[in-house]
Amino acid sequence: MTKKNILLVCGGGASSGFLAQSMKKSAKAQGLAVTVEAVGDSEIEDYIEDKDVVLFGPHLRYMEAELKETMDEFDEIPYDFIPDEYYGALDGGGTLAFALSLLKD
Repeated sequence: MTKKNILLVCGGGASSGFLAQSMKKSAKAQGLAVTVEAVGDSEIEDYIEDKDVVLFGPHLRYMEAELKETMDEFDEIPYDFIPDEYYGALDGGGTLAFALSLLKD
């Protein structure tokens, strides 16, 4: 697998920062070449360059139409909302597997 770049987006970036760290640990343990960045929702366009997949915190569903509009500009990049059970538990392994399942390899 070639190196994959994942972007996590949440309200302020704090919760997703902890989740990103957990995902990095899981990737390392599995021998996967993955980078994970966490940003707030107002920073998406500043960080989306060269990303392979974008995951949004589940609490951003209220912005779904706006986020879809933003992501439509980057129609080659798959995106989805992190399942509640992964986000709430800061489950890096589950979130990593979910992110990789969205990729079209």
